Amino acid sequence: MTVAVVALAAAGCGKSSTESTDTTSKDGKYSAKGIGLAYDIGGKGDQSFNDAAYAGFKKAQDDFKIGGRDIEPQANESDADKVQRLETLAKAGYNPVIGVGFAYAPAVKQVATKFPKVTFGIIDDNTIQAKNVADMVFHEEQSSYLAGVAAAKATKKNHIGFIGGVDIPLIHKFEAGFDQGAKSVNPKIKIESQYLTQTAQEGGFSSPDKGENAANGQIDAGADVIYHAAGLSGQGVIKSAAEHKVWAIGVDSDQYTQSALAKYKDYILGSALKNVGGAVYDLAKSVYEGKPLSGDVRGDLKSGGVGFADSNPKYKALKDVVAAVDKAKQDIIDGKIAVDTK
Repeated sequence: MTVAVVALAAAGCGKSSTESTDTTSKDGKYSAKGIGLAYDIGGKGDQSFNDAAYAGFKKAQDDFKIGGRDIEPQANESDADKVQRLETLAKAGYNPVIGVGFAYAPAVKQVATKFPKVTFGIIDDNTIQAKNVADMVFHEEQSSYLAGVAAAKATKKNHIGFIGGVDIPLIHKFEAGFDQGAKSVNPKIKIESQYLTQTAQEGGFSSPDKGENAANGQIDAGADVIYHAAGLSGQGVIKSAAEHKVWAIGVDSDQYTQSALAKYKDYILGSALKNVGGAVYDLAKSVYEGKPLSGDVRGDLKSGGVGFADSNPKYKALKDVVAAVDKAKQDIIDGKIAVDTK
């Protein structure tokens, strides 16, 4: 199941957008202020990664009648800023406390030892091994493989593109799966590839203008389907694709359904989903029920942790594309296809 994402305007940097009083469950197992959520670069309103986390946060609040506090990142922040953010949430009585993105790894490692009775979660990192830490990771390469199949089947020029936000191993997984999926359809397909920045601090995940410029270049080179794994920067990729009347493929959230992208949605073929919202929700549920998750919590196609969104009726009308994606999905689940991660 994919958690529906709630589209919101980004809140001010470093500010909390939701606060609450103590919440005690009827059976007495849960007594805390609710969920603490700390966003990654780009913050709430990116229509992608962070908003997926917010969707799970909000759903858990609604379903379990608990409170919560979510805090925006600051520009050019340090690990010390992240440590302070997580400590603030833990000291205030929130449980679980979740860092959205691998950049929180050093902070989670440091803060989790200070608050052993609080469950911490980190998304996209599994290097923190502690009894009170849940490492929520995903097989992004599997959903990206499906995006590659869709792109290769939908292109009219046998020429597609990939745009990654930052040149790091996590985003290499997206590219590896995409390339493999596309070449499974057409081994000779031409694939443009570009990373917006070398580091996150340079804005690779938070600069729609960089995404738009990169997409303009790939489209000028001849690509007519472009897949992005670039967070907030991906909004620029989608804008460029729509303006040039070519396909874009979104990431993490079902970007076809995002209100901020509504005017471009006809050109969003689909999205490679990562159920970040589901991971946030499941961790909150486990803590609420008194059985906190810890260790590796991994999402794949089989578990529904990743997938490919088919919300666009224009995608559904492309029967051969849909059939190819569905077959690839089943072959991966059945172990007939092993997807590359590099």
